[in-house]
Amino acid sequence: MFKNILITQLGELQTNCYIIYCEKTKHCAIIDPGAEAQKIERKIDSLKLIPKYIALTHGHYDHIGAVPHLMQRYQNDGILLAAHEEEIAMLVNPTINYSAMFGTGISLKAPDVIFKNGDILEISEFLKLLVIHTPGHTSGGSCFIYDDKALFSGDTLFLESVGRTDLYGGSFDALSNSIKKNIFTLNEDIIVFPGHGPHTSIGHEKRNNSYV
Repeated sequence: MFKNILITQLGELQTNCYIIYCEKTKHCAIIDPGAEAQKIERKIDSLKLIPKYIALTHGHYDHIGAVPHLMQRYQNDGILLAAHEEEIAMLVNPTINYSAMFGTGISLKAPDVIFKNGDILEISEFLKLLVIHTPGHTSGGSCFIYDDKALFSGDTLFLESVGRTDLYGGSFDALSNSIKKNIFTLNEDIIVFPGHGPHTSIGHEKRNNSYV
């Protein structure tokens, strides 16, 4: 579908991790590396990619588990951790990112890049991601748009479903509002790559998602 987007399912919750790369420069971003860092490494190294960002849609444990290893592994490439300003408390606190509940106790450093709605993550001159703040699953939950063709939705929007809102920072009203105002107003042909499960499209969700 997109030859410069690699998808792998990681961990017990089969979190979708996406590696999006520039075919000209080989620079890439790793979106939501939730676990199994070596599996991500193999994909990156097999194509000789240069990671510039780890970009987090939100801070739950199943989306951040491989971050410490990858940040160390690619530190000489200048890799930067990027997350929304309202996710910082979750990233550094194992209790509210729920890693403590599963015995892993993940506590990340504060992000190198703290983004907000409308910011651009420039992976290369030819590859950029637009940040859309979509609170509801978490208060700092965000999506990334690539070239008005692909949306990385994290746990905001799934195929005919939405993210849960009963965890720390969650709000169903905020989630519904985010989807209606910030996602469903986008081009219907945009492919949605969610944090779990198969891809979909904005048009399909507008017509078939009974949660919104």
